[in-house]
Amino acid sequence: MKLRSLAALFTAAFIAFAPLATAFAQDAKPADAPAPAAASSAAPAADAAKDADKTGDKGGGGKSIWEHIKDGGPIMIFIGICSVATLYLIVDGLLRVTNYKKTIPTMHVTGLRNLFRSGDYVSAYKFCKNNVSPLTDVCRAGLSMAGEGKNAVEEAVVAEVSKQNARMQYFISYLSVIGVCTPMIGLLGTVFGMIRAFSTLGTSGIGDPSKLSTAIGEVLIATASGLLIAIPAFFSFYWLRNRAAKIIHSLQETIGSLYRKMPYEHLAGAHLGDEELYAALPNWVQQTEQTPAA
Repeated sequence: MKLRSLAALFTAAFIAFAPLATAFAQDAKPADAPAPAAASSAAPAADAAKDADKTGDKGGGGKSIWEHIKDGGPIMIFIGICSVATLYLIVDGLLRVTNYKKTIPTMHVTGLRNLFRSGDYVSAYKFCKNNVSPLTDVCRAGLSMAGEGKNAVEEAVVAEVSKQNARMQYFISYLSVIGVCTPMIGLLGTVFGMIRAFSTLGTSGIGDPSKLSTAIGEVLIATASGLLIAIPAFFSFYWLRNRAAKIIHSLQETIGSLYRKMPYEHLAGAHLGDEELYAALPNWVQQTEQTPAA
């Protein structure tokens, strides 16, 4: 299961990064000189290739990826922060938030089943309290309401399952936020760059159109970088959300198997937990009971 998940993650990252890496590689690669049709044209062709290389160097060819990133402007700092946050959320979501073994530990399932089989619900409650996991939290919520009847137990279990689901979705949802915001951040950097480019054009004129096209190509790097972060962020968001939904369903099935055929009639009025019960009889009832009959 883990190997399949990692393979899917790396495949998604490759699909997202390959197009931009290819584009950078094409920009960095000098234009090849066309093959001469005859031996007599070899020297002019070589000269033309050299001229093309020089023109390419002036126009921004031969740049490294780091130089392309610097061309994106200060806005690339925020895109870099989003990229680090995306990587952290993906790894954290895979290893902690949507980890099946941490949500429904096999040892906890076995221990609770043995205690429920023996009917030792007090020890089951203590086991849940001493061994913290989403499974034991849900089971403990149900056991604490066992003396109130089946409906109270079901409501407590549903509320705790919803709480665990919200906890998972809380971390995963930030990937969606990054997926929405990073293209906007990249577009903002592109707009600022276009403003600078056309301001330069207004002051110096259009003496060399290649300079304007090079400037426009550089500012578009911010938009491309934003999309490069947004694509894997969106993919990971839906992927981790589906993993979380699957784990929540498994959690509900495990809890349902534990509470099936629960002897609520024998547990009526029992308080299995150690939490303090604050609700008491009304004070006027207490006074009536304490007052001796005339």
